[in-house]
Amino acid sequence: MAGTLSREPLARAALSGGLGLWTSVDVVERTGSTNADLLARGGPEGQVLVAEEQTAGRGRMGRSWVSQPGAALTFSVLLRPSGVPPARRGWLPLLAGVAVATAVRSVAGVPATLKWPNDVLADDKKLAGILAEQSGELVVVGIGINVATPSDALPVSPTGLPATSLLVEGADVPRDTLLIEVLRQLERLYLAFREAPDPRRSGLLTSYVDLCATLGRAVRVELPGDRSVVGAAEGIDADGRLLVRETGTTSLTPISAGDVIHLR
Repeated sequence: MAGTLSREPLARAALSGGLGLWTSVDVVERTGSTNADLLARGGPEGQVLVAEEQTAGRGRMGRSWVSQPGAALTFSVLLRPSGVPPARRGWLPLLAGVAVATAVRSVAGVPATLKWPNDVLADDKKLAGILAEQSGELVVVGIGINVATPSDALPVSPTGLPATSLLVEGADVPRDTLLIEVLRQLERLYLAFREAPDPRRSGLLTSYVDLCATLGRAVRVELPGDRSVVGAAEGIDADGRLLVRETGTTSLTPISAGDVIHLR
């Protein structure tokens, strides 16, 4: 069965060598949050921590995220982007979204897209989430992908966005294969951006726009402080902000943080 193969334990041997930037890949059976663990551990860039089960994972806006044992791919990576100006580091979670969507397309054949800022979608349903957290010069990026979660066990998003998994989308992909490809894409994009921390010059902006399902849509953006913006999503600027033309206006409103709801 498709789910049986995908639920096999992550193969440590397959993850242990030839990963370039990634100096170590540790797999643990169970933990609260891989992000919290790496933030506490600190140390050199390139560490990867994978959990078979995560019991206290965190999503954006302080939301909780719990993984079903063996059915999801949940991991975090530790980066030290000292050469990237602080104003550009907001691109790191968007960069991770591009890496995940590209890897899913490559190894699973599922046409993944992005909902701004970094939700990974399949068929307009949430397939993966990403959370970046910073402590000084250290940035930890956490990624959770629904791989073999059956439809009746998928979580319900607080924003009402339905969830999906690769299994539900008809793809049978071993989690270690998917992890290796996500890390490969993440390394490629991150090193290029670290070398040229300009999203236009590095090609990151173009790659993101090509995958972004939010652009060209009517949206409602729920903002901090119980405010919202309704209009048309028309672009992404050099700081990774979503540009929304509010209904009844001619100017573009840059959005740096918020929950986007696709209206059509």
